Amino acid sequence: MNDDATTTLAGRRGLEADDEPPRIRRGHRLRAVVRIVHAVVHALHGIAIVLLRFKTMDAARRHALIQWWARKMLRVMGIELRVDGTAAGGEQIAPGTLLVANHISWLDIMVVHAVCPQARFVSKADVRHWPLVSRLADAANTLYLERERKRDALRVVHLVAAALKNDEIVAVFPEGTTSDGRDVLPFHANLLQAAISTGAPVQPIALRFSDTAAAVSPAVEYIGTTTLVQSVWRVASGDGVCANVVLLAPRSGAQAERRELAQALRADIAALLRLPR
Repeated sequence: MNDDATTTLAGRRGLEADDEPPRIRRGHRLRAVVRIVHAVVHALHGIAIVLLRFKTMDAARRHALIQWWARKMLRVMGIELRVDGTAAGGEQIAPGTLLVANHISWLDIMVVHAVCPQARFVSKADVRHWPLVSRLADAANTLYLERERKRDALRVVHLVAAALKNDEIVAVFPEGTTSDGRDVLPFHANLLQAAISTGAPVQPIALRFSDTAAAVSPAVEYIGTTTLVQSVWRVASGDGVCANVVLLAPRSGAQAERRELAQALRADIAALLRLPR
């Protein structure tokens, strides 16, 4: 990874996690309301496309619409997208690749789809019950994992392996929950077994949300007791929020040991995200 990419993500040191973001206190409420209204309209438009047209489209057209929808939603919410690095397949991510990313926000899936619309995500089963979102998740062929059932992970591993063998791209968040974006939580290794079993390439992706005042935007934090409604309002109130995406050097899943692979992938992403103290 070149120094420019590292600088893009690192930038200036962010606010401390427990600081109240001053720009939200000074934020333009009207602008936030307008962004949210536009986002709801865009979400409804997406659902209408899914219900009325998606089944009649070929895969290429569906993927193009997913990417268009994701990129427009980011713009509607006032978020700029920046992408650095090179994927396993050159400019495009190769078929049959497992994407591994750090997890910061509900925005992460949109950000990855804006870069790689072919990706099928492994998501918590709760998403099935989210208004509007569940329809869109289903349209993107999301694989659902019931975290409360330990044996369900094995079922999902088999589904992911089958998808990789079928040259599909699957994306996972091995942390299993969101972090504050300053570092990376320990990776759960279970789902990586799918790449090991199939010998698939594993593409680490580093995600960071910055803004005009901080290298790690407090507006995008979705941790602790923060509710989805609160998070949406904070994101809409953000000033100059940017979704930074870096595609790191891929690793091979062939003949790897899953815990060692998990640690190596986490180290790759954490080394890029960690800010100077």
